[in-house]
Amino acid sequence: MPGTPPTRAHLDPRLLRAFVTVAEELHFTRAAARLYVAQQALSRDVRRLERELGAELFVRTTRQVTLTADGERLLPHARRVLQAQDELLAAFGQARPLLVDLNSPGLATPRRVLHRARELAPEHELMARYESGLTGAAGELLAGRLDASFGRYAGLPPALRAGLCRQPVRYEPMAVVLPEDHPLASLAQVPLAALAGETVYAGAGNPRTPEWTDLARLLFEGRGIELAPPVPLAVGDEEFQRIMARTGHPILAVVDFPPLPSTVLRPLVDPVPLSPVSLVWRKGLAHPALDALRRAAAQVAAEEGWLRRPTGGWIPAMDDLSMSS
Repeated sequence: MPGTPPTRAHLDPRLLRAFVTVAEELHFTRAAARLYVAQQALSRDVRRLERELGAELFVRTTRQVTLTADGERLLPHARRVLQAQDELLAAFGQARPLLVDLNSPGLATPRRVLHRARELAPEHELMARYESGLTGAAGELLAGRLDASFGRYAGLPPALRAGLCRQPVRYEPMAVVLPEDHPLASLAQVPLAALAGETVYAGAGNPRTPEWTDLARLLFEGRGIELAPPVPLAVGDEEFQRIMARTGHPILAVVDFPPLPSTVLRPLVDPVPLSPVSLVWRKGLAHPALDALRRAAAQVAAEEGWLRRPTGGWIPAMDDLSMSS
């Protein structure tokens, strides 16, 4: 293997894609699932690439897969080659699908933008994904497993923001989901002051949504509202509803939050807290459908007045700066 002279001057991009996927997953089974190929076929492709380069790219044991020094050296070059191939195919109308994270099923803002983008670019495939929160999606964006997402950009760690671009989409008014027998459920709108003494759930402990929990913490600070402690991470609507029904905590949400059984959704007022939503994608991404997605976000925001802030609306200073710049 090492020291063997290369036998060919041409490298099949499929082999490079196999290598990059295994390098990102460090697990052949997961990498094969991502590529929709058999694990044996993936292993053959990696071994073929190693033969053609005359270098061992991975150290494989029964417990783990790690990159060798040659593998580490190849990875940035392979990513650039694959990016160039995607750009070439896009230029000639053969773009791969654009993978767009909508956070969760039922959220209206990202869904409406995606639907408009499909109308603007019917020749391209825009496929929805659901990663729950922008922090969880950001890692997938940087790894190339997603192309775009929506959420609170200013709430991401600086290391993640450094590799991402964003476009403001909406100042989305926030709301509270209440059990239908809650004393505040009879109100058409819930003043923030009325939540004093309440414990409100805002995703604490969910590793995919810390940007949302941090927004809640900033909103509740000094208002006598407690942040609910972590609950078991619930995957799927049915499990989430079951956990929330058991705790009985109000849930911090947005005005377009999908309905839950035996609950009511009430807008928050005095002041109106705003959730800052941006379209986010990784730097350097070139895809014709991304242009359509950005145009769609701008169009729907303009038509609906999504970037007009209500008088007296509340937003953290860091988000105000991010949305304005």
